[in-house]
Order: sequence, then structure tokens, then C-alpha cells
Amino acid sequence: MIEFQGVSKSYWTGMQRKVILDRASFRIELGNSLGILAANGTGKTTIINMMAGLEKPDEGTIVKTSRVSFPLGFMGGVIGKHSALENSRYIARLYGLDPDYVESFCRWVCGLGEYFEMPLSTYSSGMRSRFSFALLLALEFDIYLIDEGMPGTADVEFNRKAGNILRERLENATVVIVSHSAQTLQKFCRSAAVLKNGRFYQFDTLEEAKRLYDYEA
Repeated sequence: MIEFQGVSKSYWTGMQRKVILDRASFRIELGNSLGILAANGTGKTTIINMMAGLEKPDEGTIVKTSRVSFPLGFMGGVIGKHSALENSRYIARLYGLDPDYVESFCRWVCGLGEYFEMPLSTYSSGMRSRFSFALLLALEFDIYLIDEGMPGTADVEFNRKAGNILRERLENATVVIVSHSAQTLQKFCRSAAVLKNGRFYQFDTLEEAKRLYDYEA
């Protein structure tokens, strides 16, 4: 479970204060994957980072009682001068997992070939995204966080393989995904919310959220 209790978050842009959340209170229960519809520039990445604990609220409390993943695409836990092989084994030890398993899993999912043993600093953005997603899937979480705004990959085979694994994970896990597209959310979520002008509107169905989102657009 993730619960926001009276949470506020804003930034000073240099000209005005940008409000991301204004005293928002909501809960995400296990077993009820949630899609968040939000236009570009309204704080999609910020709200996901707050759920992961990467950013703190200005006011209010965020309570987590489940294992929550880092956001898909987040590379803060890996070291650029080390290879995917070295990073995967390092992250495995941090989470108390078998390094051999995590390395083998990531190597298979990524399909990077010889690049798996080269420094991440030599990777393209797509290759880094493939490794990040593979690492996310190698670890066991109750709630997976996905920010559609994170860099993606055009590799069709990787997308097919990773997508199938994620769907298997979601049979026993929950996903929170933020996107500006309802079509993206309907692949994984039934319930949805709309983030608009610092307000968080939560609905039982994606169709209800779409009506508000389309009306406000």
C-alpha cells in the first residue's frame, strides 16, 4: 500500500511557483493497479519519484507498507563506469539476491551481447533503458512504478520479451503508471486518476478518468 496524506509539492520555476500537488490525499491498494493521466509538464515524473522515495513532499506524509520499486528508467542506483555485468551483481547483493541469477536474467532480457561487459557510459540511451528495465524485472516488488516519460527503446524483440515478463509479474503485483495517454494505461490498469493543477482525482474506472481528462484537456 502507498498512501499520500495531505501531501503538497511545488517548485519555483524562476518566474512562478509550479504546483504539483496541493494537499492531496489518496491510497493505492495492492491488487488494484492504478493509471494516472496527466498532461506533459504537470508533474508525472515528480509524483512517481515521490512514491519511490526519491523526492520528499513539502508538506504531508507518504506511507508505504509494501515493497515499492524504483521508477522504470531510473538509473540512479547504477554506476556508469561499471559494466552491466558488474552493476547487476552489485544491485543483487544490495537486495540480498543471488548475483548469478540476476546477472543471467539481465543478460538474457537485455540481449546486449558483448556490450553487457562494457561500461554503461558507452551505452546509447536505448541500451541503458533496456538494462534498467531488465534490472527492474529481476527484482521482486509488490508495486512497480512506471513513468511513461522515461527514455524508451525501439528494440521490438526486447519490448516483446520485457512486456511479457511484466504482464506475468503483474499477476501477483500492482503497477502504478503515469502517462498523458489513456491508451497506454488501459494495457495494465482498470482504475485511474487524473492529475490536474495540483489536484488528484481518483476514479474506480479508467473510463471515468478519461471523461474528466478529455473534458479538461
